Amino acid sequence: MKWGIVTFPGSNCDYDCHYVLKDVLKEDAVYLWHKDRDLKGCDVIVLPGGFSYGDYLRCGAIARFAPVMEEIVRFAKNGGIVLGICNGFQILTEAGLLPGALIRNKSLQFICRDVHLKVENRDSLFTRCIGKGVIRAPIAHGEGCYHADDDLLERIEGEGCVAFRYSSPDGRVIEEENPNGARNNIAGILSFDRRVLGMMPHPERCCEPILNNTDGLSIFLSIADKSRG
Repeated sequence: MKWGIVTFPGSNCDYDCHYVLKDVLKEDAVYLWHKDRDLKGCDVIVLPGGFSYGDYLRCGAIARFAPVMEEIVRFAKNGGIVLGICNGFQILTEAGLLPGALIRNKSLQFICRDVHLKVENRDSLFTRCIGKGVIRAPIAHGEGCYHADDDLLERIEGEGCVAFRYSSPDGRVIEEENPNGARNNIAGILSFDRRVLGMMPHPERCCEPILNNTDGLSIFLSIADKSRG
């Protein structure tokens, strides 16, 4: 499987993603520049975290018009697999590849800490190798509050498109564990065709024992269709 990691001006997690894929998982991984119009035959596209184009206007609003995004939209609409992490999630909503929007945290403050995530959909190609109901991962964002209007939220919930919710360590979805005010504690969602995942937490930052957390690795293993064994 060949992976493409997009680098926008302001990306800061592209090297982290490349390292996990290339050196930890031993997958074929290449960088894609924001001006590229060739996806280099990649099977999976990763939009990493950061502050693309300085997050001017609003997060992801300018990146959505990058030349590479025209190709990624076409790729996704033809059934390609796309993973958006943090700023990548924001870009995917701006590009219309995921429903809803990411807005300022309820606290109006940047948040950087570990959170627990209840795995709501364990049958998707992004979660099938996750062996437990709750995982732990870091967040680092100022605009991670997921928002959708009532009708759209009802459809997202009804069609099983919620991938992860902020929760307590034992899986209770409660307001006290919601770090940013996201509706229904949503931390990550799937597209309606289940080929695109956007999530605010950073799985690439918890993939090795030296970090005292390997929960994020299971997401990449799921996409690569590899079991831990």
